[in-house]
Amino acid sequence: MQENLVQKIVEEVLQQVLKNQPSSQYDGKIPIGVSARHVHLAQAEVEQLFGENYQLTPKFELSQPGQFAAEETVVIAGPKGSIERVRILGPARSLSQVEISWTDAMKLGMKPPLRVSGDIKGSSPVTLIGPKGSVVLHEGLIIAQAHIHMSPNDSARFQVADGQSVQIKIEGIRPIILSNVIIRVSERYRLEMHIDTDEANAGLIQQGAVAEIIYAQTNEQMNVKELPAIVRQADKASSYHFDKKLLSQVEVLEIEAQEIVVPKKTIVTALAYDKIRELNKRLTIRSE
Repeated sequence: MQENLVQKIVEEVLQQVLKNQPSSQYDGKIPIGVSARHVHLAQAEVEQLFGENYQLTPKFELSQPGQFAAEETVVIAGPKGSIERVRILGPARSLSQVEISWTDAMKLGMKPPLRVSGDIKGSSPVTLIGPKGSVVLHEGLIIAQAHIHMSPNDSARFQVADGQSVQIKIEGIRPIILSNVIIRVSERYRLEMHIDTDEANAGLIQQGAVAEIIYAQTNEQMNVKELPAIVRQADKASSYHFDKKLLSQVEVLEIEAQEIVVPKKTIVTALAYDKIRELNKRLTIRSE
């Protein structure tokens, strides 16, 4: 079986496991994870810093499934100073990104923008130094905006949507309220709020603390119009013939037709079956 098909199946098995792990144990609270400075690297930059064909070495797993802290570290260099032994998080990504706090930025002598992780266009340049070489990223240095990872089930439970801005309250020795915390929803996410070390220090927050959503941005404030409740069936094709080797929930979501017709040899993942039932679609297996 092709490697990319195996990878898709592994990802969907992981998502199925997470889907069956309820987050109700938190009883309306959201666990908090404090993110220290770290680096995400594309494979090209991994090889420039550590050598040709080099692969990151997992040190320990992170709270979000499939993510790990690597054994490898780099030096972040700026015009006024540098920070050594900055941990790389794996696996390798499509684009390199460096996340630091405002305190770190002052030490480096830089002014990176506050951004949602992954939004690096036009962000600050930065130099990384590894044991085998150095890399100058023309953009990629940011201060990560506080955000909450959650599954679709958690999204429904908290009645919030992907990209929505919320205000949260954290109880403790020094109770604080944080605004403009961004909701991020995915089948692969486990419920957890991520803040940086400056935010944690401001509230004397430690690992294991929990947060509560006290205000959520409305659709009007998000400049989003409510979607029509009913889509006319005539606007959709009656059936769609799917001819690839693997049907995952991603493809199911992309197919507008109510009937999906697949060859007998096509592998249909468990999450694809769930999504078909959820969307009231029909799956038809055709004989070769």
